[in-house]
Amino acid sequence: MFVGRKRELSLLEKVHESNRSAFIPIYGRRRVGKSQLILHFLKDKPGIYYLGKTASAGLQIREFLETAARVLDEPLLAELSPDNWGQVFAVLTERLKNHSKFILVLDEFQWIAEASPELPSVLQEYWDRHWERSGNIMVILCGSYIGFMEREVLGKKSPLFGRRTAQILLQPFSYREAAEFHPRWSLANRAMAYFICGGIPLYLRFFNQGQSVENNIEANLLDEFGPLFREPEFLLREELREVDNYFAVLTAIAGGFTTNQTIVRQTGIIERSLPYYLQQLNALGYIGRRFPLTGKRPNPRQVRHVLQDPLLRFWFRFVFPNLSFIQQLGSRRFLRERLKPEVTAYFGLCFEHLCREALPAIYQAEGVYAGYEVGEYWDRQVQIDVVGLRDDNWTDLAECKWGRIPSPKKLAMDLEQKIRLYPNQRGATIARRLFVKKKPSAGARQAPDVIWHGLDDLYCL
Repeated sequence: MFVGRKRELSLLEKVHESNRSAFIPIYGRRRVGKSQLILHFLKDKPGIYYLGKTASAGLQIREFLETAARVLDEPLLAELSPDNWGQVFAVLTERLKNHSKFILVLDEFQWIAEASPELPSVLQEYWDRHWERSGNIMVILCGSYIGFMEREVLGKKSPLFGRRTAQILLQPFSYREAAEFHPRWSLANRAMAYFICGGIPLYLRFFNQGQSVENNIEANLLDEFGPLFREPEFLLREELREVDNYFAVLTAIAGGFTTNQTIVRQTGIIERSLPYYLQQLNALGYIGRRFPLTGKRPNPRQVRHVLQDPLLRFWFRFVFPNLSFIQQLGSRRFLRERLKPEVTAYFGLCFEHLCREALPAIYQAEGVYAGYEVGEYWDRQVQIDVVGLRDDNWTDLAECKWGRIPSPKKLAMDLEQKIRLYPNQRGATIARRLFVKKKPSAGARQAPDVIWHGLDDLYCL
């Protein structure tokens, strides 16, 4: 079952139906569903889909021609022995002269270009001299190395610069889109799946809605034969070198050591070398930088590094530091003795991420048209989970509560106390919001100036 990606598919269909040729780079992090999007779009359409690999140029050219021979029903194409991609595209261009709209997909483009560094220039030549004016070619270059795609395909120094007719930076699903993978689950269970899998379709598909979230965690992440038990390790080894240092940095951040100084102390990495590792992880979208949101320029000393990728966040928090325990004593015992006592508090932190993600949709539903920033605030006295800093001199401050609410009144009073400690240097109007799993009854809320949001509200935006 293919889920979501309506906007991306709509763009691709619109381009395909036009009478103009198109050149579209599609890129994004690994496992985000780029290939599945392209293959779904290609159904019942004439086109060549070639998946690059770490292999010689000659082997990749032969495989490409074998694919072309099958698609075009011209067996002789597989018998050709061209020396380079220029000769391949010359043959292909000749075969497609009187063809209807034809799609050429080069997936994992970075691997093809690594074996054939001249390939971007060759593509530029054929686009400029033949394909653009023909009106019947749709070229899709797909890559998982975001830096490579931005530099070698979209960058100013690339031969292909300025040729794109559109581009798609494919992002993970939002929490609402991710919920479509498990329609039979409660909203709380769908949220917990998102806390672990994020918006990565491959991971969400591994979670079986015929079982509980707890059982899925055990089967997929804690069982040594589970599909996600080693996934973060595979992911990092595919993308990075010196993985031991990256593992140390991610383990430190997952354990609450979020500043440069504390990461250095925890990992033993030389301080001047740390920014390099942080930069690489940031470029891959695995970590992000946070600072107290007040409207003022942040103090560099206040910056925190956070694990943005939910699977890495969970794995480096619970699995990687406990591999020996899990291997020796089993996943069931680990789940019972180590994970269960801590997972509610952990989900509480994940719920804060979800609420910050939800605030822009709330603004849209409320008809807020002013610009805004969404973040959080902390200092030595107070932690405020959600801050919405709006350009209309309005600031939303919110508390998030995933667990049980003994007293709605006390929760509202705690928020009020935190608001008093927030440095409202702009003199903005302060709006109060509380995010909870399930809203208390209207009578129990009592505080009329507090806006309550439950999961029902967040998933129906």
